[in-house]
Amino acid sequence: MIDLHTHTTFSDGELIPSELVRRAEVLGYKAIGITDHADYTNIEHIISCVSKAHYLEEVLDIRIIVGAELTHVPPPRIAPLAALARRLGAEIVVVHGESPVEPVRPGTNRAALEADVDILAHPGFITLEEAQLAHDNDICLEITSRSGHNITNGHVARLARLAGAKMVVNTDSHAPRDLISRERAVEIAMGAGLSLEEARDVVDKHPIIH
Repeated sequence: MIDLHTHTTFSDGELIPSELVRRAEVLGYKAIGITDHADYTNIEHIISCVSKAHYLEEVLDIRIIVGAELTHVPPPRIAPLAALARRLGAEIVVVHGESPVEPVRPGTNRAALEADVDILAHPGFITLEEAQLAHDNDICLEITSRSGHNITNGHVARLARLAGAKMVVNTDSHAPRDLISRERAVEIAMGAGLSLEEARDVVDKHPIIH
């Protein structure tokens, strides 16, 4: 299991990195991305603090990926903030997509898909044109296990397949109960409309981390 979208106490998560990572290791995770919510006010703090979690790799059997989830950033400012995150050392950049359960500014999906990011998280009612941009720019579309955001998983998966865009299953974990097993991740992908073989491919043949 590889999960590239989780949160800690550095934003709105319940766990400090050491406990989040240990709980993920117990569940069999091979890698975990720590991607706390960030905008221009806290990006330096988040990446600096989360980067220190690499010390855990010396004693735990799991890879830690340091990143950030750019959240509710005005669309014109997404690309420069993503570039700043890279300069600060982010190994993965996620953008909080136009989820139907939050007032994300219209145009966020497109701005993210035109920027140097890795994953567009819970992109809601993404358009086929936007899914095509994801394909063209090698950006993964997220199939999420998080309640609320996941109500458009089927729509996202359908358009990703039509456009040939890559998909990833992430948890968007904020609490211990949000972490899932590989088997549950496969079920989440199947629930989005993928076949068992497709679901296993999305979960096991990870397009970002190998």
